[in-house]
Amino acid sequence: TLAQTFFKRSFSTFYSPLCFQFTDILCAEPLKKKKRIDPAIIKQREERRRRRLEKQIRRLERNVQQLKPISECEIPLEIFSSAEIYNRNIVESCIEDNKILAIKEWTRIKLKQHNGDALMIERIMDSQQNALDNLIRISEALYKSAIKADDGLIPWRSNGPVETPPNQEYDSPDGEYLDISKKWDHI
Repeated sequence: TLAQTFFKRSFSTFYSPLCFQFTDILCAEPLKKKKRIDPAIIKQREERRRRRLEKQIRRLERNVQQLKPISECEIPLEIFSSAEIYNRNIVESCIEDNKILAIKEWTRIKLKQHNGDALMIERIMDSQQNALDNLIRISEALYKSAIKADDGLIPWRSNGPVETPPNQEYDSPDGEYLDISKKWDHI
């Protein structure tokens, strides 16, 4: 019966046996039949397409034989006289391009050098810190003497005034103030 087939088709316990679910009935139609075209019409279309292609081929073959007029092959005097300017611009642009490429290459080299230096400094600082960590485990007195600044390492002394002396030629303002702003009184 219709009711039995309905429940058989649309009853689902896919997720869980306790989760009953009814699905929609899909009312599908059979696909439409392909239209049959008369073989004579197909043959006409193919013939038209073939004639069109042949016509295009003939047109191309005719145009191949035509030579360009001499006036089109000659270089105008304005272009011929300004050829030097064009060549100069091309040379200048080539030089500029080479300069840009050289700057980019130099930048790459310097970046590589900088990264190498930074990596080397980082390694040195890490090894220094490891040495200090090992030293503090061995002896704290040695550690304190190791981290103490050595004044004799860089022999530099400076003697001189602690403050900058005043400039004698400087004319300092004496504090007087002359107000020259305009005032508008309401009448």
